Amino acid sequence: MTLTEALLFRSVLSQPGVAAATAAGLLLAGCAGFGSDAPKDGTLSGTLVPAAHETVAVGTANSDAADDPEIWADPRDPSRAVIFGTDKKAGLYAYGLDGQVRAFLPEGPLNNVDLRDGVVVGGKAQVLIAASHRSRGGALLFLMDPDTLDVRTWGLVPVPVSEPYGLCMARRGDDVVVIVVGKDGDVRQVRVRDQGGEPVGVEEQSFAVGSQSEGCVVDDETGALYVGEEMKGVWRYSLDPAAGGARTLLEAAPGPRLTPDVEGLTLLRDAGQTFLIASSQGDNAFAVWRVAGQAADYQGRFSVAAAGEVDAVTGTDGVAALGGPVGPYAEGLIVVQDDADTEGASSEVRRERQNFKLVDWRAVKSALEINLTAP
Repeated sequence: MTLTEALLFRSVLSQPGVAAATAAGLLLAGCAGFGSDAPKDGTLSGTLVPAAHETVAVGTANSDAADDPEIWADPRDPSRAVIFGTDKKAGLYAYGLDGQVRAFLPEGPLNNVDLRDGVVVGGKAQVLIAASHRSRGGALLFLMDPDTLDVRTWGLVPVPVSEPYGLCMARRGDDVVVIVVGKDGDVRQVRVRDQGGEPVGVEEQSFAVGSQSEGCVVDDETGALYVGEEMKGVWRYSLDPAAGGARTLLEAAPGPRLTPDVEGLTLLRDAGQTFLIASSQGDNAFAVWRVAGQAADYQGRFSVAAAGEVDAVTGTDGVAALGGPVGPYAEGLIVVQDDADTEGASSEVRRERQNFKLVDWRAVKSALEINLTAP
């Protein structure tokens, strides 16, 4: 048994209600067809990593619906975790690690989602979730009680961009910042606070990326803001308005590492190191860099292959990652959008289902031979 197979076995075995014999059967089935069901309309161009699990498909059928995920794990008990995912035709899903729906808030059309823990609203520390609302023109905010895991809509913060498309969040001391990326590449950064039980926003900076953009993510420790320009590549900006929109091109597209569209971006912390992951939609892959300051050390590319009863990931869009223990994922979890949750779907077959796939960070590190002790 290879290390990747062993990780797959351990991940499957840890799922609720899966006995050892069942896990072994899934492992054999997965290894026998590992990566063999890649859809006819695209190949998996990155190093193959097995899918560990998947969510129930979003409710909107026969259209481009599932888009962007985010992950929360209770710092007091990482076995209590929630995956959020947008159905951009209908609203926001909350899933358990078993892939089943915990809650659905019919607040669509939503596009991208992000969150920050420990945000005090009404005198109580809560999980603040934000999603870009494409028709209402701003960031729709939700609150989750970390004790009960109940989620409720809090309110809309208007953000005047071309069409709210990408969205990410940041913590800067006690401040919470929401960045909304317009479909045309216009970006606005807004500080959000609680005012009498309602969310209000104060704009801090705005700038133009140049063309259609969506994915973004902020490194709270360094203040680096990464934005994906779909046909051009990944840019690094600063969360500090004093930087005046200055930027550095981290990776150009098209190129050997990114094939347009450049879509979701996420960060993962592991053993004090930070990794940036970008979805390369044009060739069904995800590129990984180790980032520190202005340096970006490329680590490789991976694709999510079929394993057991979970099909491969194609048409990669949103991606989220969380380092450290997340339920059975002892060192971190990656969640990615799959645009065809139908085994063997091709361009000639209407894609009826979309969902989110779960990937063990340990499997990615093993496949790409990422060495955490390397300088």
